[in-house]
Amino acid sequence: MKQHNEVMNMASSRRNFLKIAGAMGVAGAFAATLSACGPSGATGTATTGAAGAAGTKPIEAGMSYALSTGFDPMTSSGATPMAANLHIFEGLTELHPSTRERYLALAAAEPVKVGELGYEIKLRSGATFHNGDPVTVEDVVYSFDRVLDAKNASLFAQFIPFIDKVAAKGEDTVSFTLKYPFPLFAERISIVKIVPKKLASADQAGFDAAPVGTGPYKLISAVKDDKIVFEKFEAYNGPMAAKAPGMTWFLLSDAAARVTAVESGRVQAIEDVPYLDIERLKANATVESVQSFGLLFLMFNCAEKPFDNKLVRQALHYGLDTQTVIDRALLGNATAASSFVQENHPGYHRASTVYTYDPDKAASLLKEAGVTELSFELLTTDTSWVKDAAPVIIESWNKLPGVKVTLKSMQSGALYPDHVDSGTFRVVAAPGDPSVFGNDLDLLLSWWYRGTVWPQDRFRWHESKEYATVQKQLDDAVRAADPVAAQKVWNQVIDLIAEQAPLYPILHRMLPTAWNPDTLTGFRPLPTTGLSFVDVAHA
Repeated sequence: MKQHNEVMNMASSRRNFLKIAGAMGVAGAFAATLSACGPSGATGTATTGAAGAAGTKPIEAGMSYALSTGFDPMTSSGATPMAANLHIFEGLTELHPSTRERYLALAAAEPVKVGELGYEIKLRSGATFHNGDPVTVEDVVYSFDRVLDAKNASLFAQFIPFIDKVAAKGEDTVSFTLKYPFPLFAERISIVKIVPKKLASADQAGFDAAPVGTGPYKLISAVKDDKIVFEKFEAYNGPMAAKAPGMTWFLLSDAAARVTAVESGRVQAIEDVPYLDIERLKANATVESVQSFGLLFLMFNCAEKPFDNKLVRQALHYGLDTQTVIDRALLGNATAASSFVQENHPGYHRASTVYTYDPDKAASLLKEAGVTELSFELLTTDTSWVKDAAPVIIESWNKLPGVKVTLKSMQSGALYPDHVDSGTFRVVAAPGDPSVFGNDLDLLLSWWYRGTVWPQDRFRWHESKEYATVQKQLDDAVRAADPVAAQKVWNQVIDLIAEQAPLYPILHRMLPTAWNPDTLTGFRPLPTTGLSFVDVAHA
């Protein structure tokens, strides 16, 4: 599947979604039975029946990104729908949105290993969907099967290639058979959200617009360029019960409108605070920039000369004054890349090649590559902070002897199909953040370097021997005997892609979020795109 959009560089447009969503008003009556509040963050078993420190007021928030896809967790990839789904759906396990720590969601207990290739998971007793139907093992099996079914072209299938078969075992247990041992099993199955087979199989387009999950909030309505409305799911019996009676997310793509909304008290929190407004907003709200994996990368067309030569790719990395880009364009809200992942990532390994600014070395590498004149157009997305960074990037490059670079920015919806996928580009600078799906090194590395989507169809590096080496190393890492051995192999992958740089990060972005601490309790900014009100109340 091709992958692109404004935040995560993915393609998954749902043509009928906005039409349906614009007209829909999803409402339903649900029996109020159990509510629960369990431990946040840490891995633990689901608790039931305990009332949380719930507020009495609904939460209002300002979101930056439009409704670009529907909500069906089999296909949804838009930034705002993905954030909404954190509240609407559950997997068997989940990663806490802010801490990224794993906890048990629809699983009643930790997966039980059965033999070398098997796991069994017992379901949380009494869990129901938003329409009141009980969650069954058949729903769980269906949810995995439809993601794995190639004809559904689910974006998420690529994250669970290790699953061979999912089957029911009795009335409350699901068994998994793997193709090969996969030590990240418990974390990775959080990718698949459990949906009601009866509804999702009957009308996928309708389900995409009017999702029904088991999460702490149910979707009431979603209207393009307006707002998304949620209501507390009173029958929720999992560990993350809603602490507000409802939520309204205003879709405020205009940055000034978001800032005004939080300053005026119309909303309690906004994402994507404009860098220029951070200091001013601190007078009325808490503003925190959280280091994220989210990166700005350089991608070269490795089928085009002279970018088929790694020395040229390295030269442009060494010739880029990244710290000036960060200071001038992002006002300090990023860190220069010293690895594929940011330095606070649990799998961080300082790459053997780190591209500190060295124009003399850049010039020397170009000379060694036999390049005396280099002229090209840098293509970028029109994401606001990327547009701010791009002129500083080409300013650095145009100081190199014999180098002449021009700039063209466009929507990602035009950049990828019209230029990247068609192979008519030479160099691209664009953002990406697959950490919204998960945070382990296998997932993050596989997003860009495993398979054919990016290496073959985009940066066209697939015929190199280094590409073959990376494929083997990625396979070796997930089959390693223990986490230490796996990390050792991932470190080798990081060193190789840093040295080759067919697509490699320039910087890892910090994400500024603003909120009113006097009205929100338990709120924490996310290290990924979006907002989360899991375990948050409006005081």
